[in-house]
Amino acid sequence: MFDIESLYTAYSVKEAVRALRDTPGAKAVAGGTDILVSVREGKFAGCPLVDIRNITELTGISVENGDIHIGPLTTFARLAEDGMISGRVPILAEAALTVGGPQIRNTGTIGGNIANGATSADMAPALLTLNAELTIEGCGGVRSVPLTGFYVSAGKTILAPDELITDITIRREDYEGYYGCYTKFSQRQAMDIATLGCACLCKLTPDRKAVDAVRLAFGVAGPVPARAFQTEEKIPGLPLAEALETIGRLARDEINPRTSWRASREFRLSLAGELSRRALETAAKSAGGVVGV
Repeated sequence: MFDIESLYTAYSVKEAVRALRDTPGAKAVAGGTDILVSVREGKFAGCPLVDIRNITELTGISVENGDIHIGPLTTFARLAEDGMISGRVPILAEAALTVGGPQIRNTGTIGGNIANGATSADMAPALLTLNAELTIEGCGGVRSVPLTGFYVSAGKTILAPDELITDITIRREDYEGYYGCYTKFSQRQAMDIATLGCACLCKLTPDRKAVDAVRLAFGVAGPVPARAFQTEEKIPGLPLAEALETIGRLARDEINPRTSWRASREFRLSLAGELSRRALETAAKSAGGVVGV
């Protein structure tokens, strides 16, 4: 049994945001793989829930003028299996496959993974490298924000109590011509959250020997998932071999992980250096990169 005060089922976004507004302390729930754990552990014990699973407008994947739109209720399994995602932004399919086990992937949603504000969210680093934009709707209206401006502090986002994420958009110019990789280290190979997660997206020069552009993002390297903007500025123009030697050192100097029961700060810094190098190497190889020439 879960200690909840009430459960209200909404069938539209407007109905859901009104219920969230009119029910103090209410939390939106879809797959429930995060929030129900928090209820069971006492963090949200006794809170009212607004069930949004039946809002059909919040699920699915579509392309409009090359821009990719992902409904926040789209499951990890759907992302991992969708041919359009694997064809255009395979880094998202890779990230989705690292989440939990089959049961979690069939139930958990990309929107919930973002909205809970966890620094360990596997989808966040990949979406950050893709410059994802969020459409957010509440009783006060609709707004659009970049994912880079969504996280405030550990476990806290800019979402108001009556707001929902209603769309995740990836612009054509932010994925076309780029190749990526998401990788993470966890204590167990399956069904464990990341000790550190790393996503890298890169574009190579026409001769495939140097980096033309790079985007790098981490999870669990600070209080919130974040881009490594300083590192990104120093990599373009470097020969690929030099970029691979340099990116890890620059990333370690930029991030600020903490020590927790899962890993020490020093271990996470070491992971960041190695994972960023591996992610760039994998991305560059996907782009046809030539190393050591």
